[in-house]
Amino acid sequence: MTTQNARPALRLGTRKSLMATTQSQLVADSVTRRTGHAVELVGVTTEGDVSKALLAQIGGTGVFVSGLRDRLLAGEVDFAVHSLKDLPTTPADGIVLAAVPARDDPRDCLCGVPGYTAKLSDLPRSARIGTGSPRRMAQLRALRDDLDVVPIRGNADTRLRKVEDGQLDAIVLAYAGLHRIDRLASVAEVLEPDIMLPAPGQGALAIECRADRADLIEVLGALDDAETRAAVTAERAVLAGLEAGCSAPVGAYAAQQEQKLYLTAAVIAFDGGRQIRLSASGHPSEAKTLGRDLASRLLSEGADQLMGEHAP
Repeated sequence: MTTQNARPALRLGTRKSLMATTQSQLVADSVTRRTGHAVELVGVTTEGDVSKALLAQIGGTGVFVSGLRDRLLAGEVDFAVHSLKDLPTTPADGIVLAAVPARDDPRDCLCGVPGYTAKLSDLPRSARIGTGSPRRMAQLRALRDDLDVVPIRGNADTRLRKVEDGQLDAIVLAYAGLHRIDRLASVAEVLEPDIMLPAPGQGALAIECRADRADLIEVLGALDDAETRAAVTAERAVLAGLEAGCSAPVGAYAAQQEQKLYLTAAVIAFDGGRQIRLSASGHPSEAKTLGRDLASRLLSEGADQLMGEHAP
C-alpha cells in the first residue's frame, strides 16, 4: 500500500500578543476549514511590540507591520495577518493583500471595570479617559471638552488594568478586539459611528503574502469578502488621499446597502475645537475613487490645516 506525502503546513506570521495570536488563529482555522491546508503560527516580534513610546513618535502603526513583511520577503513565513487599520496605505514592494475576511464590528467602545455601566455623557467633569489614538483623543475632546484625555500605550489587558487600578476612570478601545479576546464584560458603552468615527479599516483583518506566490494567493483568496474589501478600500483611500497616517486625527467608515456604498469621513482638530465631516456614496466597484474624491473635498474644506496643527 502506498501513501501520499502530506503537504507541509503553511507558516502564518503573527505578532505574539494575545490579540494578534487570537485573530491569527481564527484565520488559520478558517484557511484549514475552507481549503484543507494545515497552518502553523510563527511568532514575530516587531518594533511596535518592544518600544514604549507612543505610536505617533515611532513611525505610526506601520511599526507593527514591517517586521512581519520582512519575514515574508525572506521566505521565513508564507503569509501574515495584520489588523487592517495597522496597514500603511502605501503598497509594499513584492507583497500583495491576498484577502480581507468579513469584517467584525468596526465601532469603538468606552470601557471601565467589569460591570461598569456609565456612558460617556455620564462621566463627571475632569474624568480621566485613556487612549493611544490621536483620532479618539480629538473626538473625545470634541464630544466632552471637560474631560482629561490621557495618552496611553500597551495591549488591551494592560490598558484595562489602568482602570481597574484606579489610574483612569475609563478607556476607549476597539470593540472587535475585545470581542476576540473575550473581554466584553469591560464594555460600558458602544460608540456608534455618528458619535465616534472609527479608524479606516477598523474591525477588519488583512492577509498578506508574497506577490510571486500565485498558488498561495489563490488559496488565501477563499477568505476574501467582497463587501468588506470595498468598504475598507474606500476608507483607506480617504487616508491615502489626505496623505495621513495614524498620527492624524482622521476617522472614516463605509458600509454597503443594496449595492450602494455609503462613506463618511472626518478630520478633527487635535483639541476637538473644529472638525470637517463629509459623506459620499457610489457603487462598490468605485470604492477607491469614492474615497479619494471625498479626501479631495475634505482638503478643499481645510482638512490639511487641521491635520497640521500641533498634536497633544
